[in-house]
Amino acid sequence: MYITLSDPGAKASASPTPGGARSLSTRVSSTVIAMGVVSMFTDISSESVSAVLPLYITAAMGMSTIAYGFIDGIYQGVSAVVRIGGGWAADRTDQPKWVAFLGYGLSALARVWLLFATGFGALAAVIAADRIGKGIRTAPRDALITASSTPDNLGRSFGVHRMLDTIGAAVGPLLAFVILAVLPQGYSAIFVLSLAFAIIGVLVLGVIVRNGHPAREAGRAPARRLWRLADLRLPGMPRLLVATGALGLITVGDGFIYLVLQSRSSFAAQWFPLLYVGTNVVFLALAIPLGRLADRVGRGRVFLFGHVALLACYLVATVSAGGVAITLACLALLGAFYAATDGVLSALTSQLTPPEGTASGIAATQTVTAVARLLASTGFGVLWFAVGRDGAMWIAAAAAVLAICVALGMLRPMLGARP
Repeated sequence: MYITLSDPGAKASASPTPGGARSLSTRVSSTVIAMGVVSMFTDISSESVSAVLPLYITAAMGMSTIAYGFIDGIYQGVSAVVRIGGGWAADRTDQPKWVAFLGYGLSALARVWLLFATGFGALAAVIAADRIGKGIRTAPRDALITASSTPDNLGRSFGVHRMLDTIGAAVGPLLAFVILAVLPQGYSAIFVLSLAFAIIGVLVLGVIVRNGHPAREAGRAPARRLWRLADLRLPGMPRLLVATGALGLITVGDGFIYLVLQSRSSFAAQWFPLLYVGTNVVFLALAIPLGRLADRVGRGRVFLFGHVALLACYLVATVSAGGVAITLACLALLGAFYAATDGVLSALTSQLTPPEGTASGIAATQTVTAVARLLASTGFGVLWFAVGRDGAMWIAAAAAVLAICVALGMLRPMLGARP
């Protein structure tokens, strides 16, 4: 499944048609669906909290945008601390399900602590624990999806998983909005609801999801060591890591974009928790189509297109007119960005790695992205404080143009590559 000419470690092969041509598989496995259901419940849990986190921090707790930028940076990037370890553990044990289970379980425990966090330090610690759980589970989860798919429908499989994931990401903010509409200060009720859905997700994973053994099923020995710098010799990996790092540095947290829209539009201010729903509805609608498109035209192209959509979102957010149209345009562009990049990056990475190292390779690109986004969110919070809302958005847009150019140069050899 490599994008190089030689393919000694292909994870799976498409079935040839009688005429010799390969047929594009349209089916996804039950494991992909089951993992999607797990992610759906988990995202109801996490997104119900993240939808109100900007307001909870800046309004209910009275903290500054610098404090929110720091916590959002933790939310975006602290999982990088353990992503490589989580990926290696999945490859080393050839048990991605149970490594993922550990991560989901830790995030569920963090929801308990969230009920008692009252200060900046306690809240930051809870968010860090939740994100560490995410860091542990993400690469094993994506490796399980990869092992359950064929090379020619991998983008579609990730699209289906992200679609189910995004249903939860849309339902979570909607539930948070209803709770705040009934109880204007009902943050504790949201946190209890979040805990309940997190527990359901963990139970579904433990009881229903079939465990996979990617290395064994591919006839390989499990990985015996951590992913290391020598693995940069894998064709295409250095370019991909540089590209994802550059693009991650210009990806500020969604909450900042929503705060910009809130300051410009009474519509966005009134319906703030539902802004997350709008983004996720677009993500939901585009996840499978863009996954299929990535399988057909090349995952590098679709990945870059997603960041062009993010740049357009920044530019639209700087429009002074405000109003409903500007808000909806930003939500549509942000949803398109996630649909074109989230699962596509994992699918693109899996093309460059052997079966026994898939989780570690995915963890490597996710680690670079997470660290870069941590720096981006923290830096944007400081920029907002130093030069104001509009100045910070224009700087982010200019940086995005530069990063896209760098990524285009890095990914050019693999833009048209197909599985």
